[in-house]
Amino acid sequence: MAPVAEDFTQRIDEYRSELLAHCYRMLGSVHDAEDLVQETYLRAWRARDQYDDSRASIRTWLYRIATNACLTALESSRSRRPLPSGLVAPSEDPSAPLVRGEVTWLQPLPSALLGADPGKAAVDLGSLRLAFVAAIQHLSARQRAALILRDVLKFSAAESAEILGMSTPAVNSALQRARGQLRDAGVLEDTVAEPSEHEVRARIDRFVEAFERADIAALTRLLTDDVLLEMPPMTNWFIGREHYATFMVWVFSMCTDWRMVRTSANGQPALAAYQRAEGGGYRLHTLQVLTVTTAGISRNTVYRDAEVFAAFGLAEELAGTHSH
Repeated sequence: MAPVAEDFTQRIDEYRSELLAHCYRMLGSVHDAEDLVQETYLRAWRARDQYDDSRASIRTWLYRIATNACLTALESSRSRRPLPSGLVAPSEDPSAPLVRGEVTWLQPLPSALLGADPGKAAVDLGSLRLAFVAAIQHLSARQRAALILRDVLKFSAAESAEILGMSTPAVNSALQRARGQLRDAGVLEDTVAEPSEHEVRARIDRFVEAFERADIAALTRLLTDDVLLEMPPMTNWFIGREHYATFMVWVFSMCTDWRMVRTSANGQPALAAYQRAEGGGYRLHTLQVLTVTTAGISRNTVYRDAEVFAAFGLAEELAGTHSH
């Protein structure tokens, strides 16, 4: 590879993690985000001779390519990937049959895809929280882009206009409408009161111990009063400790022997739940993404989806011993 080409490759490669986070926020799909990051790099490589650093930074230029690739993808597909809590009213009967929704759901993002240091400033983990990404799925594609570019990535109005190919007033208008919709929905990305890493780890440890013992009383003590439980692809979702406990009575009536494997999704703690299999060992059941606040666990989004399991590289089975 020629020195100039090698230098260009090195210059653009450092932005791969944050571009993946950007495409994921826009699309709500890990697979689609990875594909569009690849497309962004291919387009950037082909247009490398046209890049003019006197007009824009290489980061701004890459975001323009990536954002427009996302907007094109959203025009030709379903532009929203919701969660059940953003689609239908909560269920008042946790013992009612589960209802499968024929919807393309928001997927969780494996934190490992953000690189060795997902906490670095380039990737704003607060803006990757499932609740925030789910909320912005209800914005139009351009409102979504304007909000992310301005409020998450902190591009100026002029830079955002350049990236989107819009006028500055048009970007500001889209941003105001997007902020208004999020405010009306009661979702702001910085509203989660986060405990320290040590406290989060301790709470997750207690959650794992309680779940593996099928101890509903211990589980519910770790939750906030208004905990939200949802389980895409099922549309049923519940609010409150009592509903959570009632639902877990049903879950644990089928199996009381579980193993949990720790992972991370969207910068949040996540757990792969394995239930005892008839022939021995444990079979993968669900992936649970948890929101931990100073008041307790406030949200549990539970996935039972082969594509999600594959994205996280989860083993289908575990041997019959503790894995942690």
